[in-house]
Amino acid sequence: MRPVLDLSADPVELTAALVDVPSVSGDETRLADAIEQALRTQAPHLELLRDGNAVLARTQLDRPTRVLLAGHIDTVRLADNLPSHREGQTLYGCGTSDMKAGVAVIAHLVATTPTPRHDLTAVFYDCEEVEAARNGLGRIERNRPDWLQADLAILGEPTNGAVEAGCQGTMRAVVTTHGSRAHSARSWLGDNAIHRTAEVLDRLNAYQPREVDIDGCLYREGLQAVGIQGGVAGNIVPDHAAVTVNFRFAPDRDVAAAEKHVREVFDGLAVEIVDFAAGALPGLDAPAAREFLEATHSAPAAKYGWTDVSRFAARGIPALNYGPGDPNLAHTPEEHVDTAKITEATTVLRRYLDSTPP
Repeated sequence: MRPVLDLSADPVELTAALVDVPSVSGDETRLADAIEQALRTQAPHLELLRDGNAVLARTQLDRPTRVLLAGHIDTVRLADNLPSHREGQTLYGCGTSDMKAGVAVIAHLVATTPTPRHDLTAVFYDCEEVEAARNGLGRIERNRPDWLQADLAILGEPTNGAVEAGCQGTMRAVVTTHGSRAHSARSWLGDNAIHRTAEVLDRLNAYQPREVDIDGCLYREGLQAVGIQGGVAGNIVPDHAAVTVNFRFAPDRDVAAAEKHVREVFDGLAVEIVDFAAGALPGLDAPAAREFLEATHSAPAAKYGWTDVSRFAARGIPALNYGPGDPNLAHTPEEHVDTAKITEATTVLRRYLDSTPP
């Protein structure tokens, strides 16, 4: 049976209703159907599009500017944390923080704001919590890029009610060491490749991360070993080992500059870049972004980590992260959200979107 969502309800109650529809990545159909049906029946002022398990809605009011609100509807695997439940001002359940609270705020506002000051686009997309190739926003970008045009994009990612601008880029590299194999009883005849990884780790331990201020947002870079592999058997000196390194870089570096830096750090060693994603500059000088900051009455901070704002930045669209969830609670069995933050985010965004200027 398809769940019935009341988009005009208190966003706190709407959050609980969304949470109670399981939507682990790759299994979002039931929730996408419910969101689509609710928008079709309760928000006739919106043009709708369904793309796989993504639901898109927009106004066509010929406003001079367009604001895009986006949120992913999938969650990580359940951890015996459904259905949702309330304890005072706290709502518990899988996805409460990351990011069905943000989705509820967006759905409520786009359905109950028929004459916004800006034209609005809302994007509810699938498969954000898994590999990038399956990301619903990436699919929309390929299939219907016209739906992603905007003067400002706001992602409802959990920020605990703060404005987090742009995002870091990320790169994974594998640093390989080589030796020569021998029987461990006659180890002097070999050259232990695992021991040689000490040079990789020494460089990482000595590494001084860069800090850079961009538009008043302080980004701190990081270079960390996140995995190590090596060994053949319990009686063999290994001839091969590899350290996987993750570089989180400030958005003033592009991917090419990030790769150059990683190779410089490990100069003389074998380095293979295996994965990367560009960061996103804050874009706070854009008029629509400045207006949003005025509506929030708060100073922006740098976003530590990568989010889909990067996709918009690559298209020349300023993008911000703003949502009621707490990022420190994302993906945890005890995931929860402060309901006051949901109410606050709704008030702030409505003040920004309402037809009456602040």
